[in-house]
Amino acid sequence: MYDAIIIGGGLGGLTVAIELARNKFTVLIIEKHAYPFHKVCGEYISNEVRPYLEHIGLDLAKLGASTINRFMLTSVRGTTLFSPLKMGGFGISRYTLDYELYKIAVNLGVHFELNASIEETQRINETFFVDTNTNKTFQSRILIGSYGKRAKVDRIIQRPIPKQQTSYMGIKYHISLDFPKDLIALHNFKGGYCGISAIEDDKLCLCYLSATANLKNKTGIKQMEEDILYQNPFLKEIFTKAEFLFKKPEVINEVVFVSKSKVHENIIMVGDSAGLITPLAGNGMSIAIKSGFMAAKLITEFLYDNINRAELEKLYISNWNTNFRNQLWRGRQLQKLFGKERTSEVAITLLNSLPALMPLVIRSTHGKILQYI
Repeated sequence: MYDAIIIGGGLGGLTVAIELARNKFTVLIIEKHAYPFHKVCGEYISNEVRPYLEHIGLDLAKLGASTINRFMLTSVRGTTLFSPLKMGGFGISRYTLDYELYKIAVNLGVHFELNASIEETQRINETFFVDTNTNKTFQSRILIGSYGKRAKVDRIIQRPIPKQQTSYMGIKYHISLDFPKDLIALHNFKGGYCGISAIEDDKLCLCYLSATANLKNKTGIKQMEEDILYQNPFLKEIFTKAEFLFKKPEVINEVVFVSKSKVHENIIMVGDSAGLITPLAGNGMSIAIKSGFMAAKLITEFLYDNINRAELEKLYISNWNTNFRNQLWRGRQLQKLFGKERTSEVAITLLNSLPALMPLVIRSTHGKILQYI
């Protein structure tokens, strides 16, 4: 029997595992892939979690992470805005970052059940039972959900996810292109926006969110890109000049930004499983890490019998709301200004006329530096 089982080995789950293992608790992560693997993600991380990542043993410079301190925003028509990023951030692929965190977790004694998915979960008295498609049943005192934006697990645990008005899909490529390494650019197109920034090994991450309706009456993703994304001249230039390094793009459907439950049937949710910030705000990776750290601290108190389960869940929900609820809400409001020709043009024109406003907008979607001591 484990002290904790984590469903999903992304940034939030790996952070929880590392922190619990550092406190000598037994931890199992059940992950449907084997490391390393690619994930749909913008691959830009705010510096608010950099000190923590270096504290647990990541050498970001050695891994080749880019240093990003400038921001570029364009409207559907190509009107441009530049702004400094006061806190700044760095670019690194999930392929590399998750794998490095996985190795840290393994060295700390975390167990992994890879290439496995969840078939059923139940709680009997104070013990969780988790069945996998590998014909194994695992037991633990605590169960944590860290399985991402949308997953089969939500249906298995009968967790209701509110519907949103627009259905979205996320698409990611790694590309090679002459592009400033210190810049993250966000380009609007009808029904979505596309981010591009440097990662390790002289590669760029090109990741975009699109309304699923953009695929209607198209032969596929390539035609959608040519018909919709190319309307922004910056995107047309990127797509026609870049060397695409994937045989096919990474794709995720049913991306949901609505508010979700932070605890469901006594399962603690972290990262995107608890709440997904809009890609426009560019802070999802740091929120996943910070929520994992926050959850681990409270779970540690529970496993030491300093608080009971009800107190754990109440404190976690309260802390999540204090740290992230307003940040996610501001991201959703900001999203409404973009992805449309007229509103993106008006918003960028306004921001250009009031240069002091953009740093305030950027700051509103970011949090504080993670205090790990």
